[in-house]
Amino acid sequence: MAAFKTLNAQDIIVSPLHLNKRFKFEGQTALSESNVNIGRYLGKNIDYLIDQTLTGPSDNRKAQSLVYKQTQQLYFSNYISGSGETSTVATASFNPDGTITGDTYSPLYQNFLDTTLEAKRYFPTASDSTIGVLSIPQYMYGDFIQPESFEFLTPSGSYEDDGEGRLVSGSTYIGNIIYEHGIVVLTGGERTRDYWDEEISTFVNNSNITCSFSSSYTIYETQYKCTIGENEFNFTQNPSITSGSDGTPWDFATSASFSPYTTTVGLYNDQRDLIAVGKLSQPTPISKTTDTTILINIDRQ
Repeated sequence: MAAFKTLNAQDIIVSPLHLNKRFKFEGQTALSESNVNIGRYLGKNIDYLIDQTLTGPSDNRKAQSLVYKQTQQLYFSNYISGSGETSTVATASFNPDGTITGDTYSPLYQNFLDTTLEAKRYFPTASDSTIGVLSIPQYMYGDFIQPESFEFLTPSGSYEDDGEGRLVSGSTYIGNIIYEHGIVVLTGGERTRDYWDEEISTFVNNSNITCSFSSSYTIYETQYKCTIGENEFNFTQNPSITSGSDGTPWDFATSASFSPYTTTVGLYNDQRDLIAVGKLSQPTPISKTTDTTILINIDRQ
């Protein structure tokens, strides 16, 4: 048996809660474990019809040419100059007085920028150019990788993000990180190609590496305030309160001093389907002189 009462909008409070978790993986075995599946890929500027060399972990192989082309299109397409080296997006400046100065060209693509500052993205376009890509699955990073938390160590160096979507080695720009996609791209940046081809190969293939980052999850805590007025729910729903088959309550249940106890609160939808149950740690008496309020907290993503 149950007694129902409708909750109003002011009885429900939804509060976001931002959580972070730190991960650290040492060695290729740790990266490729079934519950991790962090993949490293080599992208190369070659013709797919001529060279279909595959890259990546054994259970998720991809063509090197497709890794290169997809990365370029998704994250660097607005930053490719006609010379095939590097460029910045030419955008207009909107002044406080409403006037517009500068080039009015607007980018055609969404490149998932991670900064409100001037973005810095370099992508090599010369023939046979290579890039390194590290892909973290969403169930590992959640909503996004926490800025300034990514670090990758190899025998030849270390890389970390600067909090603005750039990957740096010391103070040298060497690539980009897409926080919301869990993607890290090593392009070489300000380093020479001969040096960088070897470095990318180490990043993709060397097993003596350490990868660490912090995930970011947002969960929502919903609080339901269930208020029992002093004149509400003043009779128990427990069937043991009656005697015999005619449903007559025991004498003590009809006295002025009798007060029922609350043990369980259920939440129902508009069709009165039970969707959640809250159990009190111990039976709680319902007051006859003041309101009784029970708070139910439910966390969800």
